[in-house]
Amino acid sequence: MSGGKLPIDADAIRELAGLLDETGLVEIEVEDSGRRLRVVRRGAATASIPAPAPETPAASGPADVGHPGAVASPMVGTVYLSPEPGSPPFVKVGDAVSEGDTLLIIEAMKVMNPIRAPRDGAVARVLVESGGPVEFGQVLMVID
Repeated sequence: MSGGKLPIDADAIRELAGLLDETGLVEIEVEDSGRRLRVVRRGAATASIPAPAPETPAASGPADVGHPGAVASPMVGTVYLSPEPGSPPFVKVGDAVSEGDTLLIIEAMKVMNPIRAPRDGAVARVLVESGGPVEFGQVLMVID
Protein backbone atom coordinates (compact mmCIF):
# COMPACT_ATOMS: atom_id res chain seq x y z
CA MET A 1 0.00 0.00 0.00
CA SER A 2 1.38 3.36 -0.89
CA GLY A 3 2.08 5.74 1.96
CA GLY A 4 0.81 3.13 4.46
CA LYS A 5 -2.75 4.37 4.07
CA LEU A 6 -5.49 1.73 4.00
CA PRO A 7 -8.06 2.29 1.26
CA ILE A 8 -11.53 2.54 2.77
CA ASP A 9 -14.66 1.24 1.07
CA ALA A 10 -17.22 3.62 2.59
CA ASP A 11 -20.13 1.93 0.80
CA ALA A 12 -19.19 -1.47 2.26
CA ILE A 13 -18.92 0.05 5.74
CA ARG A 14 -22.36 1.67 5.38
CA GLU A 15 -23.85 -1.63 4.21
CA LEU A 16 -22.30 -3.54 7.12
CA ALA A 17 -23.52 -0.87 9.55
CA GLY A 18 -26.99 -1.32 8.06
CA LEU A 19 -26.74 -5.07 8.69
CA LEU A 20 -25.81 -4.33 12.31
CA ASP A 21 -28.97 -2.25 12.69
CA GLU A 22 -31.12 -4.78 10.84
CA THR A 23 -29.92 -7.81 12.83
CA GLY A 24 -29.31 -6.20 16.21
CA LEU A 25 -25.69 -7.40 16.22
CA VAL A 26 -22.97 -5.21 17.71
CA GLU A 27 -20.11 -6.51 15.56
CA ILE A 28 -19.72 -7.82 12.01
CA GLU A 29 -16.66 -8.96 10.06
CA VAL A 30 -16.30 -10.03 6.43
CA GLU A 31 -13.32 -11.24 4.45
CA ASP A 32 -12.92 -11.22 0.69
CA SER A 33 -9.79 -11.94 -1.34
CA GLY A 34 -7.60 -11.67 1.75
CA ARG A 35 -9.00 -8.26 2.75
CA ARG A 36 -10.91 -8.10 6.01
CA LEU A 37 -13.42 -5.47 7.08
CA ARG A 38 -14.74 -5.32 10.64
CA VAL A 39 -17.44 -2.94 11.87
CA VAL A 40 -18.20 -2.65 15.59
CA ARG A 41 -21.00 -0.58 17.04
CA ARG A 42 -19.69 1.51 19.93
CA GLY A 43 -21.86 2.63 22.81
CA ALA A 44 -24.18 -0.33 22.42
CA ALA A 45 -26.30 -1.20 25.41
CA THR A 46 -24.34 -3.13 28.01
CA ALA A 47 -27.27 -5.35 28.92
CA SER A 48 -27.04 -8.79 27.40
CA ILE A 49 -30.10 -10.01 25.56
CA PRO A 50 -30.03 -13.70 24.63
CA ALA A 51 -30.69 -14.48 20.99
CA PRO A 52 -33.80 -16.54 20.33
CA ALA A 53 -33.16 -20.20 19.58
CA PRO A 54 -33.84 -21.31 16.02
CA GLU A 55 -37.25 -22.90 15.55
CA THR A 56 -35.75 -25.78 13.55
CA PRO A 57 -35.03 -29.15 15.20
CA ALA A 58 -32.46 -28.17 17.85
CA ALA A 59 -30.01 -25.44 18.73
CA SER A 60 -26.33 -26.11 18.16
CA GLY A 61 -24.64 -27.62 21.19
CA PRO A 62 -20.97 -28.03 22.14
CA ALA A 63 -20.87 -31.45 20.47
CA ASP A 64 -21.95 -29.89 17.15
CA VAL A 65 -19.11 -27.34 17.18
CA GLY A 66 -16.42 -30.03 17.42
CA HIS A 67 -18.18 -32.52 15.16
CA PRO A 68 -16.08 -33.39 12.07
CA GLY A 69 -19.18 -32.95 9.91
CA ALA A 70 -20.15 -29.56 11.34
CA VAL A 71 -20.81 -27.02 8.60
CA ALA A 72 -19.96 -23.60 10.04
CA SER A 73 -20.92 -20.28 8.51
CA PRO A 74 -17.95 -18.63 6.77
CA MET A 75 -19.64 -15.22 7.05
CA VAL A 76 -22.34 -13.12 8.61
CA GLY A 77 -25.54 -12.90 6.59
CA THR A 78 -29.00 -14.28 5.99
CA VAL A 79 -29.40 -18.00 5.41
CA TYR A 80 -31.72 -19.55 2.82
CA LEU A 81 -32.38 -23.29 2.79
CA SER A 82 -33.88 -23.31 -0.72
CA PRO A 83 -32.83 -21.73 -4.02
CA GLU A 84 -35.90 -19.48 -4.11
CA PRO A 85 -39.01 -18.82 -2.02
CA GLY A 86 -41.57 -21.61 -2.26
CA SER A 87 -39.17 -24.17 -3.69
CA PRO A 88 -38.01 -27.30 -1.83
CA PRO A 89 -34.89 -27.02 0.35
CA PHE A 90 -31.51 -27.98 -1.09
CA VAL A 91 -31.29 -30.72 1.56
CA LYS A 92 -33.23 -31.97 4.57
CA VAL A 93 -32.45 -34.22 7.53
CA GLY A 94 -31.71 -37.75 6.33
CA ASP A 95 -30.63 -36.74 2.80
CA ALA A 96 -27.39 -38.22 1.49
CA VAL A 97 -24.93 -35.56 0.27
CA SER A 98 -21.63 -35.68 -1.58
CA GLU A 99 -18.68 -33.40 -0.98
CA GLY A 100 -19.31 -30.18 -2.90
CA ASP A 101 -23.14 -30.42 -2.97
CA THR A 102 -24.91 -27.13 -2.21
CA LEU A 103 -26.49 -27.30 1.25
CA LEU A 104 -27.84 -23.76 1.56
CA ILE A 105 -27.16 -20.17 0.55
CA ILE A 106 -25.97 -17.26 2.68
CA GLU A 107 -26.76 -13.78 1.43
CA ALA A 108 -24.10 -11.30 2.47
CA MET A 109 -23.80 -7.78 1.07
CA LYS A 110 -26.39 -8.59 -1.63
CA VAL A 111 -24.34 -11.58 -2.87
CA MET A 112 -25.74 -15.11 -2.74
CA ASN A 113 -23.00 -17.47 -1.50
CA PRO A 114 -23.57 -21.23 -1.86
CA ILE A 115 -22.39 -23.23 1.14
CA ARG A 116 -21.22 -26.65 0.04
CA ALA A 117 -20.92 -29.99 1.82
CA PRO A 118 -17.40 -30.44 3.20
CA ARG A 119 -17.65 -34.23 2.92
CA ASP A 120 -19.85 -37.14 1.89
CA GLY A 121 -22.48 -38.27 4.39
CA ALA A 122 -26.05 -37.80 5.50
CA VAL A 123 -27.60 -34.61 6.87
CA ALA A 124 -28.02 -35.32 10.59
CA ARG A 125 -29.17 -31.91 11.81
CA VAL A 126 -30.27 -28.59 10.33
CA LEU A 127 -29.66 -25.93 12.97
CA VAL A 128 -30.90 -22.77 11.22
CA GLU A 129 -34.18 -21.41 9.96
CA SER A 130 -34.52 -20.16 6.40
CA GLY A 131 -34.52 -16.37 6.26
CA GLY A 132 -32.81 -16.02 9.63
CA PRO A 133 -29.55 -14.26 10.42
CA VAL A 134 -26.35 -16.27 10.88
CA GLU A 135 -23.06 -15.30 12.44
CA PHE A 136 -19.50 -16.14 11.42
CA GLY A 137 -18.56 -19.58 12.80
CA GLN A 138 -22.15 -20.54 13.71
CA VAL A 139 -22.83 -24.23 13.05
CA LEU A 140 -25.49 -24.40 10.32
CA MET A 141 -25.78 -28.15 9.74
CA VAL A 142 -24.17 -31.39 10.80
CA ILE A 143 -23.31 -34.13 8.33
CA ASP A 144 -22.67 -37.63 9.69
